[in-house]
Amino acid sequence: MIPFLQTALLYVIPFLLVLGVVVTVHELGHFLAAKALGTKIDRFSIGFGRAIASWKDKGGVEWRLGWLPIGGYVRFAGDENAASIPDAEDLADMRRELVAQGRGPEIARYFHFKPIWQRATIVAAGPIANFLLAIAIFAALLMSFGEWVLPARIAVVEPDTPAAAAGFRPGDLIVQAAGRPVTRFDDIREVVTVRANVPTEFVVDRGGQRVTLNATPAWRTTDDPVAGRQRIGTLGIRPAQGRDDFVQVHYGPIEAVVRGTDRTWRTLQTTIYYLGRMITGQVHADELRGPLGIATVTGKVAALGAEGSDGLGDMLLRSGVNLLQLAALISVSIGFMNLLPVPVLDGGHLMFYAYEAVARRPLAAKVQAAGYRVGLALVLGLMLFATWNDLQRLRVFNLFGGLFS
Repeated sequence: MIPFLQTALLYVIPFLLVLGVVVTVHELGHFLAAKALGTKIDRFSIGFGRAIASWKDKGGVEWRLGWLPIGGYVRFAGDENAASIPDAEDLADMRRELVAQGRGPEIARYFHFKPIWQRATIVAAGPIANFLLAIAIFAALLMSFGEWVLPARIAVVEPDTPAAAAGFRPGDLIVQAAGRPVTRFDDIREVVTVRANVPTEFVVDRGGQRVTLNATPAWRTTDDPVAGRQRIGTLGIRPAQGRDDFVQVHYGPIEAVVRGTDRTWRTLQTTIYYLGRMITGQVHADELRGPLGIATVTGKVAALGAEGSDGLGDMLLRSGVNLLQLAALISVSIGFMNLLPVPVLDGGHLMFYAYEAVARRPLAAKVQAAGYRVGLALVLGLMLFATWNDLQRLRVFNLFGGLFS
């Protein structure tokens, strides 16, 4: 019983909390944009499946808590029928039905009768909410705690490494990497980790002079305390990491928001770049993580935060801060993934609206339905593949092999 409770506390509960916050904010983005544009909303659900609690507000919106807390959704008026993927004929049928029921004045409030720009705004509001959540989390943490910054000054250049071949020297201060300004050593890791086998330009300050160096990060397999065993790009440099080398930086509200926005943008850039390399086959797809992998990382992040804590309050604070940072990173990823032009995702809806704007009529319902089926198959296939990677990474099949050998 005790091991089960420990697993629940360290893995399941943190995972559900992080995912719940990220998905709820995403759906709130759709909801608030729809409300602001006068759209009729039937339901806002946190979680799927049968409701364990529900109530209606004064506007007639049903708020629901589903028993399966792994997502959520907003249901607009009219979504319960075939008009969820409407063409011109479906819209005409819905209009006639509403008029026949004496509900003609409500037509303008139905999502599918809204102008294209309003529908696109409502759809895009979900991913935008994810990006705003990440900015808010980063800014709040920076404003509350500040951060310890390790300057990007090299202390050690390992022999027979890309850095040594490129001419890096101890004492060099890296000020630019791959065109990005560098202010801390973490900026270097962010660039190098995803650029293995990619020639990359660096600019260093060497004795007051700017020197340009070109290096190609090499693959290295490492055991990260959070991410586990993974292949990443490395240069072969190490910074000075004594207590006096770290600089504590405090931020005011405006500075924290600017820094939070910059961190969110950098995370998005890195995500897009890494995904592009994965699609083109430059990075092994087995690095892709699914729900099990995210749950494992979430548990390790919570456990890492609890290490060295002084009492329950300190443990909850440390773990909470770590989980908030992870939630911000996941929120950026979910916001970006939802903007991909794949039917069933928000980006797929935006793609259909772009067609409608050009053709001046919705895409045929049959074509939309086929697109949604293909999109759903792609998303489910990707999730299954990522879950397979998770099981391989967790060595589940090795365990089964031991049981039956």
